[in-house]
Amino acid sequence: MAMQAEASTAKGAGDRLDPALVRLALIVLVGAVVVQLDATIVAVALDTLARSFDVGVSTIQWVSTGYLLALAVVIPLTGWSVERFGGKRMWLVSLMLFLVGSALCGIAWSAGSLIAFRIVQGAGGGLLLPLMQTILAQAAGPERLGRLMATVAVPALLTPVLGPVVGGVLIDDLGWRWIFLVNVPVCAVAIALAWRWMPELRVAERQPFDGVGFALLSPGLAAAVYGFSEAGRRGEFTDARALVPLIIGIALLAVFALHALRTRIVPLIDLRLFRSASFCGSSGMMFLFGLSLYGAMLLLPLYEQQVRGRSAVEAGLLLAPQGLGMMLAMIVVGRLVDRTSPRLLVLTGLVLSVLGSVVYTQLGADTSEVLLGGSLVVRGMGLAAATIPVMSAAYHGLRPTDIPRATSAVRIFQQIGGSLGTAVIAVVLAHQLRGTPSGGRAADLGAQAHAYAVSSWWTLGFSLVAVPLALLLPGRPAGGPRPAVPPDGSAAAKLVAESDPGTLGAEPAEPGPVVRLV
Repeated sequence: MAMQAEASTAKGAGDRLDPALVRLALIVLVGAVVVQLDATIVAVALDTLARSFDVGVSTIQWVSTGYLLALAVVIPLTGWSVERFGGKRMWLVSLMLFLVGSALCGIAWSAGSLIAFRIVQGAGGGLLLPLMQTILAQAAGPERLGRLMATVAVPALLTPVLGPVVGGVLIDDLGWRWIFLVNVPVCAVAIALAWRWMPELRVAERQPFDGVGFALLSPGLAAAVYGFSEAGRRGEFTDARALVPLIIGIALLAVFALHALRTRIVPLIDLRLFRSASFCGSSGMMFLFGLSLYGAMLLLPLYEQQVRGRSAVEAGLLLAPQGLGMMLAMIVVGRLVDRTSPRLLVLTGLVLSVLGSVVYTQLGADTSEVLLGGSLVVRGMGLAAATIPVMSAAYHGLRPTDIPRATSAVRIFQQIGGSLGTAVIAVVLAHQLRGTPSGGRAADLGAQAHAYAVSSWWTLGFSLVAVPLALLLPGRPAGGPRPAVPPDGSAAAKLVAESDPGTLGAEPAEPGPVVRLV
């Protein structure tokens, strides 16, 4: 009986996240959420910004495009920068850069100055999100990674829903400058928390900088993202202003792939990581999730505004049921993700996501809001159930020292997927709306609703394509070496994986560089 009680107590302790990990998760959330909210808040402010600076939409669109291009340029640097300077130092530098960029945006005196300051802001924001994932993955270890990802994923998944609402309120009540200035005190708090309580991550073996890879990869990503953005804006992939940068971007990415396979130093993105079926499947699924999620987040608010006559704030509030579904699913997924097959959880999530999306393929001008809200709850549950296991399964079978560069690769796939998804849906919708009457008559609104219904089939299709990739994910829960933050809860522990060079969720491999939290 005593032995059973001890075993039960040990199991219960192992099921709980220790205070050090919870504190670390909260610290990075403060910084990461403000970055994710900012991207969606600004999207609803473009019309206001254009009127304030008396410029056209094509000019003010660069407020968003410049930010996205800055993200694309800096994301490949994440892995190397963590190895070279440490996770805590890079986190503080990135937060400071985002804070400075936000403050400058808040005092911008022209459209040109605002665009330039948004690029500064994007450089900081582009590093923060992959840094968050890297820091948490290295701190948690495989047995607790899924639960920790579930803890931080709810705000990440809710920001596309909350952003338009928060942005609309700030613009209406305080003015457009506050959509940027509100970031300053939040970033200041995040910097103070990280300075005081975030443990330092160091990698004893520092790799040389892959300058050739950076010169190929970052411009290639920026050109591809810009090409997708132009295609979505103009409603045509064949427009020269979209096609030329797309061709240049794809060519640079192809040359980078050849370079990464042949170089003698560790490339910015190590393509040998794709030998892992789980990493390959996770990367592909994050690409498809980007396609589906960002495409849908373009369609749903536009449908509510253009067909149903809602304001931006009202449209954002009507998307809240998706956030509710995510939170409901997270309660269950958070408990199961480290003890259940990632493959099973992801397939279940995909089924729910598809079921929740079917209603939007049958849109009409007067479709019941109750039906739409219920479908969003189901869709949100599916997105949460699928995303968390995919994020944690990406590291299954990798060495702890592979995590920074693996995270960069996954974020790149997600970034490209999001850009491509927005562009594809924008092009499809533009073609469907072409020739559609724009009057307020019921027949005209019905024709417009049908255009949104046809476009919704594409987002559903992206989810279906992810099913074969889900089969590449592990069929059993992850297991492996001890976590980076010891179970005694000491965030300042000096020994972390010093004698455990094994891989995450696999048998120990050859010794690698020493990883420490100090």
